[in-house]
Amino acid sequence: YVDSILEDIKWLGYQWGNVYYASDYFQQLWDFALKLIREGKAYVDEQSAEEIARQKGTPTVPGTHSPFRDRPIEESLELFEKMNSGEIPEGKMVLRAKIDMAASNMHFRDPIIYRVIHIPHHRTGTTWKAYPMYDFAHGQSDYFEGVTHSLCTLEFEVHRPLYDWFIDQLADSDYRPRQTEFNRLNLTYTVMSKRKLLQLVQEKLVSGWDDPRMPTLTGMRRRGFTPGGIHNFIDRIGYTKYDGMNDISLLEHAVREDLNKRVMRVSGVIDPVKLVLTNYPENQTEEMEAINNPEDESMGTRKVMFTRELWIERDDFMEDAPKKYFRLTPGNEVRLKNAYIVKCTGCRKDEQGNVTEVYAEYDPQTKSGMPEASRRVKGTIHWVSVPHSLNAEVRLYDRLFMVEDPSAEKEKDFRELMNPESLIVKSGCKVEAYLKEAKPLDSFQFQRIGYFNVDKESAEGNLVFNRTVALKDSWKKQNG
Repeated sequence: YVDSILEDIKWLGYQWGNVYYASDYFQQLWDFALKLIREGKAYVDEQSAEEIARQKGTPTVPGTHSPFRDRPIEESLELFEKMNSGEIPEGKMVLRAKIDMAASNMHFRDPIIYRVIHIPHHRTGTTWKAYPMYDFAHGQSDYFEGVTHSLCTLEFEVHRPLYDWFIDQLADSDYRPRQTEFNRLNLTYTVMSKRKLLQLVQEKLVSGWDDPRMPTLTGMRRRGFTPGGIHNFIDRIGYTKYDGMNDISLLEHAVREDLNKRVMRVSGVIDPVKLVLTNYPENQTEEMEAINNPEDESMGTRKVMFTRELWIERDDFMEDAPKKYFRLTPGNEVRLKNAYIVKCTGCRKDEQGNVTEVYAEYDPQTKSGMPEASRRVKGTIHWVSVPHSLNAEVRLYDRLFMVEDPSAEKEKDFRELMNPESLIVKSGCKVEAYLKEAKPLDSFQFQRIGYFNVDKESAEGNLVFNRTVALKDSWKKQNG
């Protein structure tokens, strides 16, 4: 987790001044706990977690004192040392602050501040067996570091009085760090609970923390989301004191906007069918000029190969098309992007009635620079030269859940609400030769389809692309 946090921060474009760990202050926190015991403000409790929970009471009913609350200070000091020596099993003893079991704020009802854990720590190894709880370590770590403003999400608002209480016991000057709360980032069609996300990973309902459907920075990076897009999204939604729900389409729009300005347009055919230009010379190959990004002239142009046989999208042909279908259908003309106008003449089918080839004739006078180049037709489609194409696997990612707010569906297990079509894998896709040298995390716009990036599992001869976002938000149209 630690390494992932550092990597994510760096990817977002930030550089930290210092890296601090709570474990840097384990000795100071231990000494502070001893101070509280000596002052009669903390005691070792030998009750079970269930007994302690029962004694807490309710928001309207005061708690009851632990039978160990008034144990002698020397005895608590001795037992606290044993908690850290390895003599005490996990769950047998805890250290509690002695505050007020009748407090209206439940966090003041003698909170647990230390517990025994025998698992080695990732930084301190087996030096410590007794570890501070979050509420105890949080404010004190801020104090030791000289933090002035400690920023937390809204669920910690009720913890703030306890944060301040601990600081009051520790501080020997007027300096006080101040905790300030802001709303959590909640997104539609996903879950943000760490517990639920861990469950998805452990139960292999996703491929890992970096699964492109996960609302983690590492997942977003793998999917092709950009730091610029994420920054723009955060700037737009702002910060409030209200825990609202943010539409994930706003995030996708911000990413789409950022990619549109920066990435190269290429041709990729997801569901290919062969188009044969019957009047084009069989052994001829032409170089066509393609603009890399019409939003940025400085990105220049590139050459794409044009031949008699081309791959096109299967749904760019319809044998019996409705009136407003402006793609390939017998008797209809379309422009092949960056190339010629062609007129569909028919198709070939297999025994099951599936179209295996589409036929058309090209107009040699309609190439750029030729007399008929400016002739207007209503449809333009993309293509990839058959002999110059590369095979690719394309992973079409979508919303992880079928409902806007899975956490609000109290009657159902959140896993039942997962979108079965959140990942559709397409094999046998065709992409242009330019993408042969594409590296993991490189992003492109597949013309007329969407934005894609190269997955980390991609390799030479086995290209893998992830759909980052579609060209337009089609989700609302499908589910509206």
